[in-house]
Amino acid sequence: MKEIAPRITADPKVQFGKPVIANTRVPVATIVGHLAAGDTIEVVMKEYDLERDDVLAALAYAAKVVGDEMIMVK
Repeated sequence: MKEIAPRITADPKVQFGKPVIANTRVPVATIVGHLAAGDTIEVVMKEYDLERDDVLAALAYAAKVVGDEMIMVK
């Protein structure tokens, strides 16, 4: 298991190596997807038994990944 960002880890044995909240099997993409669909942070926290800082860490990680992404447009 490797910490790839605060509160975010990746391990090939957990969720096929996708980024998850540390010490859980909850993928970052799942959290971001719920928030994008309109769920509140509180709903996500309750649904997945997470802390507020876990949800915010998922958002911060997603923002960094998207911010670092470069798309080549032809």
